[in-house]
Amino acid sequence: MADRESYASFWMGIMENKGIAYFGIMGILAALCVLGIVTFIKNRKSNYWWRWIYIFGGSYVLFDLFAIATGMKFWSRLLQMMFDTNSAYWNFIWLFFIFLGGCVFVLGVRLLRSIKMEEN
Repeated sequence: MADRESYASFWMGIMENKGIAYFGIMGILAALCVLGIVTFIKNRKSNYWWRWIYIFGGSYVLFDLFAIATGMKFWSRLLQMMFDTNSAYWNFIWLFFIFLGGCVFVLGVRLLRSIKMEEN
């Protein structure tokens, strides 16, 4: 939020150059998404409500990675609009992502706490 230009140019550079950092990030994200989906499927009889995040979040990220990797035109335009630092919507878009990440963080902390409570 503080240095829009550097943030946007860094991520757009990663996506456009498709170097080792790009493939490393893509590989890690894809592996984590697949692991989350597999975990959901393996535990389908005892899934808690929050495990649906694995399916929806993992599927979205896998689609996002696929669209970036294959260079889908509409997705490239969407990303260019997302990283347009002159857009009036810049703060709204990125504050939404910060809020979403904060919600997932709080959920994770609450789940860890409940696991610790059950152990005691």
